[in-house]
Formats: sequence, structure tokens, C-alpha cells
Amino acid sequence: MLSETRAGYRHTVYACYLGYITQAIVNNFAPLLFLTFREQFGVGLARISVLVALNFGVQLLVDLLAVRFADRIGYRICIVAAHVFAAAGLGALALLPRLLPDPFAGLCAAVVIYAVGGGLIEVLVSPIVEAAPSENKAAAMSLLHSFYCWGHVFVILCSTLFFRLCGVERWPILACLWLLVPLANVFYFAAVPIRPPVAASEQLPLGALLRQKLFWILFLLMLCAGAAEQSMSQWASAFAEAGLGVSKTVGDLAGPCLFAALMGAARAIYGKCGARLPLKTAMACSCGLCIVCYLLACLTAHPALGLLGCALCGFSVGMLWPGTFSVAAQTCPAGGTAMYALLALAGDLGCGGGPTLVGRATALFGGELKPALLLGLLFPLLMLLLLPFAKRGEN
Repeated sequence: MLSETRAGYRHTVYACYLGYITQAIVNNFAPLLFLTFREQFGVGLARISVLVALNFGVQLLVDLLAVRFADRIGYRICIVAAHVFAAAGLGALALLPRLLPDPFAGLCAAVVIYAVGGGLIEVLVSPIVEAAPSENKAAAMSLLHSFYCWGHVFVILCSTLFFRLCGVERWPILACLWLLVPLANVFYFAAVPIRPPVAASEQLPLGALLRQKLFWILFLLMLCAGAAEQSMSQWASAFAEAGLGVSKTVGDLAGPCLFAALMGAARAIYGKCGARLPLKTAMACSCGLCIVCYLLACLTAHPALGLLGCALCGFSVGMLWPGTFSVAAQTCPAGGTAMYALLALAGDLGCGGGPTLVGRATALFGGELKPALLLGLLFPLLMLLLLPFAKRGEN
């Protein structure tokens, strides 16, 4: 067991970095294989789309349940269990579709297992880092969340390289290689010092938290942060290909991959230089840039400018999610695990609701993605209006 010194807690933060890389693996590896699943197992894309809903649905459920059980069971047991579930789910993804009579049932079972791990990681790593001693909590939180972005890029690039060198049909081998990341983190989290952000005796009761106007402002901020991010991210590849007329390869690299890279860059930059710029000012600037990026992507007729808008949108949303966590920690320090879990729930609702709104709006605009995607700017606009009200005393 590492000692509870500043050096010891530095390892705690490193383990949390690996935790977010693990979450990036469980969220983004399987979607790279959707067409492969259709070809190998004869599962239609309509059924495969259920896997996405199942993944985030289970994570939402875990977010909700964690409000009650995380403090009772203990952070260490929960975060170690999260990585056990993530590793087991990736192993199940490699094995169960071939072992069960119905391959789709195997895929669903694997997704449920690793989604439990992903949901727990989402709830726990932010308060663990918030509780670790550091000079600038907001910068530490921003740097932490950048590792999900780096993990996303890492998964795309490494998986693409593996498929090119070894063949996509050998994807189960890659799934087993990816599970080594959460497996290693099981042992890392078992050794590092961990303390909760607020002592159980000092936490606001759930009922009192839910009666605070401040909490619901924070809830809406987190929902908008998730929606602003994923409305562009989830549709970036399709938008680049169909809306801007570029090839699929260019669309994938200039869409979700570059979006994730620039989002990670924004978080890393604030993590290193955050002390020079107040958190809410940085978030307000990010919201303004996000609005400009949506306008640039959707209103320009030039593909290069449209791609620039997509890419810079990743940079603009980078601060919104971790920044909201930090604002919550500053303005409602007694919120504890329940607050972090409910904010994670709000973020996941936004991640699902934003892209869904864009998809539904596409039908209203005759299948045109550009005007539908323009609706995504409503979320950073709402955040910009709500930010001044996220302060102590909003009860």
C-alpha cells in the first residue's frame, strides 16, 4: 500500500488517468466493429444499435444506484470492482458471441458487464481526484478528463493499426489485449491511497441536496455539457461525409478522431495553465467558441471551413464537462458522492439526448443534417446563460 503522502496521492491520480482510458476503451472499441459484427454473426444494424443504448442505459442505471451504495461499500472496493467488470466485459466480448447459441445475446451480455464498470468509473474517478491534495483542483480535474479523450484517440488509432496489420477478423485478440489495461488498474487501485471528497457525516442528505436550486442549476449545466459535446461528436463522421461531401476516411479522421484530440488538448492546456484564468471565465469563453463552431460548421458552404468548425468544436467543449464538476465542488462542497453521481447521470442524459435531438430533427428537415446539427448550439447558449447563477447561496 502506498503511503498517504503527496507522492502517494500522485499515484492515485495516475490510476484515475488509467481509469478514464479504460472507460474510453469500453465506450469506443465495440463501435469500431459494428459492421464486422454484422458480417461475422449475421446481426442487422438495427439490432446492433441496441448495443449503444444498452451500454449507456446500464451506465445511467449505475450512476443512479451509486448515489446510495458507493459510500456504504467504500470507494476502494467500488473502483476496483469497476475495473474487474471492465476487464471481464472485454473478455466476454471476445468469447461469448462464439460460445452462446445466439451471438447477439453474447454481445449484449458483454456490453452489460463492461457498462457496469464504465458507469462506476464515471461516478468515482472525479471525486477521488477532487479529494486528492493538489494546488489547483479545477486544473487537476480538467487534466483528468483529458485522458478520456486521449484514450478515445488511442483506441481508434491502435485498433485501426491492428486491423490493418493482423486483419479485422482477429478482433477478439485485440479485445483480450485491451482488457490488460483495466486488469492492471485493478492492482494499481488496490495499492494507492483513496479518500472520499467529503466525510459521510458532513455530506448533505440526498433530500436536502435535491431541494437546492443550486443543484438543479449544476444538473442543467452538466446535461448541456454532455449534449453540446456529443451532438457534434456522434454526428461528426456522418456530417463530414454527407453534409460536407468528403470521403469516409477523411470524415472519420477529421471528424470524431480530431474532435477527440482537440477536446483532450483543451483539457490538458487548462490542466497546465488553469491557474492563470478563472474557471467560469474559461467556461464562458468555451461556450462562446462552441456557438461559433456550430455556426461555422453548419452555415458554411466550404468543406474545409466546415471541417474546421467540427474540429474546433472539440476544443471548445473540452472544458465544459470537467469545468462543471469543478464548479460543483466549489459551490456545493458538501454535495459528496450523491452530487457527483447525479451530475454524471445528468451528463450521460445529455450525451444521449443531444445526438437524439439532432437525429430526430434531421427527419423534420427532409434528411438534411446541416440545419438539424445547428440545434446543437442551443446547449452551449443555455450554459452561457446559466453560468452566472452557479454560485454559493443559490438555495
